[in-house]
Amino acid sequence: MRRARSVNICARREKEGRYNYDGKLVDENMIVLRMRIKDMKMLETSQMLPSDWMQWEKQYIRDYYEDVCDGVGWLQMCLMNTRPCLAVGMVALVALSVPISAWVIFFNVMGWINGVVLG
Repeated sequence: MRRARSVNICARREKEGRYNYDGKLVDENMIVLRMRIKDMKMLETSQMLPSDWMQWEKQYIRDYYEDVCDGVGWLQMCLMNTRPCLAVGMVALVALSVPISAWVIFFNVMGWINGVVLG
């Protein structure tokens, strides 16, 4: 009988902690792997930030993708810890509430414009 083997690949820690990734495993999350690939491509091509960006944008862009990944990871963890029907219901509620709210706002604005024009 053949035994299944698992391989874990960890990120190398830098002294200054710049590309640390907190020692996360590559197979833990594909987003971590995508972040690493993107960072390596940026280093290889030496992409410079646009000159018309403000200073705070240049400082924050370094942490932006990591913050987004952490937020999505937190959301996934919360949804994974709930019952499947509740998670699907919450996603459906948000997905339906946004277009319905947009239509309600649109019709109210059209009603106000109609009242101003005819009134």
